Amino acid sequence: MALDFAEYADEIGPGLIILVALVLIVFPEPATSTLGVGLLLFGLVYLFYEWQRP
Repeated sequence: MALDFAEYADEIGPGLIILVALVLIVFPEPATSTLGVGLLLFGLVYLFYEWQRP
């Protein structure tokens, strides 16, 4: 059984957005933290949108 990356391609984009958002939240600047929270919310919505989508 080979690992097929095409099955997981839809999760790569939202996952990267969430990772960047977490890095921005940790950075101690109010503007980057605010941008990080916005990106985190967008990434979560995008992830749920792509989840189980044909």
